Amino acid sequence: MTSAFDPIRIGRWDLPQRFVMAPLTRNRAGKGMAPTELNATYYGQRAGAGLIISEGTQPSERGQGYLNTPGIHTPEQIAGWRKVADAVHADGGTIVIQLMHAGRIAHSDNKNGLETVAPSAVQAPGEMITVNGPKPHDQPRALETDELPQIIAEYVHAAQSTIEAGADGVELHAANGYLLHQFLAPNTNQRTDGYGGSPQARARFVIEVAQAVADAIGADRVGMRISPGHAFNGIEETDPADIRATYQTLVDGIAPLGLAYLSILADPAAELTQDLRRRFGGPVIVNSGFGSITTLQDVDDILQADLGDAVAVGREFIANPDLPARWRAGADLNEIDDSTFYGGGAKGYTDYPQLTA
Repeated sequence: MTSAFDPIRIGRWDLPQRFVMAPLTRNRAGKGMAPTELNATYYGQRAGAGLIISEGTQPSERGQGYLNTPGIHTPEQIAGWRKVADAVHADGGTIVIQLMHAGRIAHSDNKNGLETVAPSAVQAPGEMITVNGPKPHDQPRALETDELPQIIAEYVHAAQSTIEAGADGVELHAANGYLLHQFLAPNTNQRTDGYGGSPQARARFVIEVAQAVADAIGADRVGMRISPGHAFNGIEETDPADIRATYQTLVDGIAPLGLAYLSILADPAAELTQDLRRRFGGPVIVNSGFGSITTLQDVDDILQADLGDAVAVGREFIANPDLPARWRAGADLNEIDDSTFYGGGAKGYTDYPQLTA
């Protein structure tokens, strides 16, 4: 039976264990939305994760959603990510940068007044924390068909910038209600061109992004995260037949590319999750919870039931930079301080204690 500490090859990376660090938004980017030495320390401390999937990182200025999230599209941001990559590599780790265009989950106050765009002009519910306090999400402008190649080009440039920064690859964020997921979901994609309507048309843009990025940096440096039916950020995927058709089309479209991995945020035991895993044919990282704790027992249970090839672990890596060592030793874990999750400085970020010899 497969266990948490069995090695695995994912993409071009030989990893020491079968749990990885999930993407975790921490809102601590520096001037110009560039990573800083503090961010490099944070990620370097967690190099033992084997594979780190970075926080959501905007591929363009217009793609920013939340306050103080990093980008990967300017020289300053590339230089900042180089510090991060160097810190992770110095301790033997691997890091991919998650490319997250927020789409409609945004407010212009957080991106120097730039407009918010989405597949369709459907405003997201709720509010965005901005530099000027909480405000309703922007009313987005629907992207014109002839603008879509430019969005794809932004993803490609961000992926190339990632490699220039010395990071190991990218994860395309097609989950949790952000731009790529907005194309997939019927309530946020009401387009009448070739990118909307049927499940096949709604999956088209995401497939084209994956193809372009894989062509640019190599498919074995590219992963993708999806969250079928995940009602987050106003996404409404409620028809089981439509969900199945949409995600089968998507996975069938990306499977021939030979991507490094597919990450699925859904019940690992669900029939659809396992169907998509078979269709993908490569390594699948599963995530059993969103906002809940994934324990070592959870990881082992998933692997021993052969429900995934690896497991993404989030919150435990926030409080335990040396989580693999603690789990191996059966040591106590640090208590998580959720009041420091978002924004701030070193407190609750780089000051969690590590095991002492």
